[in-house]
Amino acid sequence: MASSDAPQNTVPAHALAIYAHPDDPFISCGGTLKLWAEQGSNIDIIICTQGEKGSHNPDQSTRELAEIRKFEADEAAKTIQCNAPISLGYPDGELGNELELIEILVEHIRTIRPEVVFCPDPTAIVFGEEYVNHRDHRVVGMAVLDALSPAAGLPLYFPNRGAPHSVKCAYMTGTLEPTIRIDITDTIDAKIAAVKCHQSQLKDYNNINELIRARAQEEGSVAGMYYAEGFRRVNITT
Repeated sequence: MASSDAPQNTVPAHALAIYAHPDDPFISCGGTLKLWAEQGSNIDIIICTQGEKGSHNPDQSTRELAEIRKFEADEAAKTIQCNAPISLGYPDGELGNELELIEILVEHIRTIRPEVVFCPDPTAIVFGEEYVNHRDHRVVGMAVLDALSPAAGLPLYFPNRGAPHSVKCAYMTGTLEPTIRIDITDTIDAKIAAVKCHQSQLKDYNNINELIRARAQEEGSVAGMYYAEGFRRVNITT
């Protein structure tokens, strides 16, 4: 069973995941990306920043960390059968010119021409009393939605950035309002392996299996699945 309300045959021929940091797509939707890849979907990943500030060590070289994180993302993508990630190279935490980012994303969307795009939910800001969503996640999520609707699909938006392409729908992750859950019971181990590639980011490496399984089990229990990933799905109209 692929999801709580969508049949198996909805797996797209081509999907694109657009996220802020090198580990984001694997944590957010790695199980679904692997599942779709196994079912024949061609999957691309765009990572907007270098993630070079993701360390608690004040002596960490940001250049070195950027290189480490790129390597980690490349290895994680291989683990779940995705194409090597495309890095836009923005500085971590400094996504500022949103119109520029939208234009660049429009070009990539028109070049890759996916049916489905994964991205962060930009409306999810505060999660209870535990977590404030990273600004980069929110900026990327909103830029992706603006790139999808209406810019990528209309020829007068950024006319020098390729032929128009309309994406069918967006699957937003890190959402407070999931509308669909996809069964990743068969791909949970691959997701864990992909996340474990990001050793520079894992404070609790030995317990990461349990943490990922617990979160996926929580999502799955809502929809009668063992392990699942939840998304806020929105159809794109241009």
